[in-house]
Amino acid sequence: MSLALVLDLDDTLYPERAYNFSGFRAVGRHLAAQRGISGFADCCVALFESGARGDIFDQALARLGVTADVAELLTVYREHAPEITLFEDARTLFERVRGKLPLALLTDGYAAVQRRKVAALGIADHFAARVFSDDEGREAWKPSPLPYLRVMNLLAQKAEEFIYVGDNPAKDFVTARKLGWQTVWVCRPGAVHQVEAVAPGFEADIVIESLTGLPWHRYGL
Repeated sequence: MSLALVLDLDDTLYPERAYNFSGFRAVGRHLAAQRGISGFADCCVALFESGARGDIFDQALARLGVTADVAELLTVYREHAPEITLFEDARTLFERVRGKLPLALLTDGYAAVQRRKVAALGIADHFAARVFSDDEGREAWKPSPLPYLRVMNLLAQKAEEFIYVGDNPAKDFVTARKLGWQTVWVCRPGAVHQVEAVAPGFEADIVIESLTGLPWHRYGL
């Protein structure tokens, strides 16, 4: 059987919090240059580490006692060139499978943002197919079957030949399993999407803490 390895991006190939912090720094530089406001990035990091999500910019501005156009700050955040690097086990994976298994990327999130991440990591050429679910609109984000079916069409392989490796059981695996794919949850300590309990039907076939834990012997590698 000819297998195909499909990879998620955030917290699978690189630490997602590194992107968050990179974005905070970009917005902090913007505010310092445009408004003379200092300490914004550090405030955002502290809020993030305390568990804040979603309205971090509003909270940071309130803590600093200043106002700003949050929509403008979000644009700076989303359009910045991220300072991110691969997990070391992701580098090892790319070296191990080069020329042996076809690779595909399947990722959610704003397509332009995700493409900038791929460019910053320098990994585009590793993939025979790159599917950004947002290209088909927000309704095509996982767990929609659309991006999975697109991967299957691009690689032209049978469902049972696909292995999907992702970090978020709330959306990554339920559709893949329904389609007949094999699934692997890389449950990294410190990941942004921490899950205490996985809902029935949303589990992965295998759970690992690092890509080095992939059962390579099953894949003939």
